[in-house]
Amino acid sequence: MERITYQEIPNGMFENLRTIEDSIINSTLDRKLIEMIRLRTAQRNSCAYCVDMHHKELKNLGESDLRLSSLCVWEETPYFSDRERATLYFTDAVTKLERKRIPDNIYNPLLSFFSKEEICFLTLAISQSNTWNRLMKVFEFTPGNYKVSD
Repeated sequence: MERITYQEIPNGMFENLRTIEDSIINSTLDRKLIEMIRLRTAQRNSCAYCVDMHHKELKNLGESDLRLSSLCVWEETPYFSDRERATLYFTDAVTKLERKRIPDNIYNPLLSFFSKEEICFLTLAISQSNTWNRLMKVFEFTPGNYKVSD
């Protein structure tokens, strides 16, 4: 049972978050990479609703079952490119922030694959995904009900 239903969310709250989503989607970042970030943050935060949603979105974008099932153990697999690996290291670091700066060995590899503008959007995508995870953990939207829109 949901603690807070979609209808009980204050007017404008999700719409304002959608504005940020639109800026991320309209950036030069690849949609599949954005969804991979979203699925990974949901896994790290144990957000069942968001895991379901982003798994379905990635499947709809043509992601393979092998990579989808292996994302939770990505460091132990050869299925992810160096670009994706740099992104996933960064995603994990930003999702589980420590009480210190993001280390150079996590940040610097991004510079080989992304412009500083794109790193800004990567950071925003990770932060935004964490925001959604936290909302869903409190609201307790029911996992399994998400439908990919065309």
